[in-house]
Amino acid sequence: MAGRRDAAIQPPLVRRNGRGRLSRAAFATGRFCVRRPLGAMGALVIVVLLILAVAPGLIAPHGPDAQAPADALQSVSTSHLFGTDNFGRDVFSRVVYGAKTSLFIGVGAVVVGLGAAILIGATSAYVGGWWDSLVQRLVDAVMALPWLVVLMSMMSLLGPGERNSLLVIGLLTAPGTSRVIRGAVLRLKSSLYVDAARAVGCSNTRIVVRHILPNIMPEVIVLASIGVGAAILAESSLSFLGFGVVPPAPDWGYMLGVEGRRFLTTAPWLAIFPGAAIALCVFSFNVLGDALRDELDPRLRT
Repeated sequence: MAGRRDAAIQPPLVRRNGRGRLSRAAFATGRFCVRRPLGAMGALVIVVLLILAVAPGLIAPHGPDAQAPADALQSVSTSHLFGTDNFGRDVFSRVVYGAKTSLFIGVGAVVVGLGAAILIGATSAYVGGWWDSLVQRLVDAVMALPWLVVLMSMMSLLGPGERNSLLVIGLLTAPGTSRVIRGAVLRLKSSLYVDAARAVGCSNTRIVVRHILPNIMPEVIVLASIGVGAAILAESSLSFLGFGVVPPAPDWGYMLGVEGRRFLTTAPWLAIFPGAAIALCVFSFNVLGDALRDELDPRLRT
């Protein structure tokens, strides 16, 4: 009888726990929107961009490469919201499809860069000694190089493309990000719970993975949100200079730097709308990163 009674009351408890988690998540989201309205606006824009990246065909009225020579270089109209380019392609559709390329490279570069930065910064701070000095001098040497020149040189060796852009941008952003990770690990390295874990015989790997890395997640989240905007801007710069995504793939930087620059005086909409998309995307990620930093850092809470 006791087992049946327990089984009977278990589902409502699960449902209450689920509703409790949803209510707490809704409350936290509402509080974030009230306290950080600019960050909430950035998050909303990012959600819209993600929808565009996942399902661009639901919004774009034409394909990204659909040509109509008779409609070449048409201005903004009801049939073409952002006008057309010199091949008669719909600029609005190409901007929508370009969100997928930019977000793929931006998010992928952040994943690669943060992975390398956590590996460099955490091991350097926790091991310390001569290893820390050696790693930090190498980081200083890499950060002293002209970033854009190194980026263009590596892309000229590897060749243009989405994966090469993702990999190169991610690896070049890792040294600077590792400094922040190193500082956070140094702060936690001398904590009492780390000393307690070391006293009970935990290995160094377990201490770093189970006790230190989970406690630097707020810093990692902020770095990721800001890093995506920086990576998208770097990818757009590469495409602007001709080292990025290979045409005819829709890309905001290529549309701005090659197509827009060529017809800047006769068809300015070819540069205005891709440039506005880049600016809006980078601005949204930056304000979201600032809001998350203010919200997650207890020293900045009011």
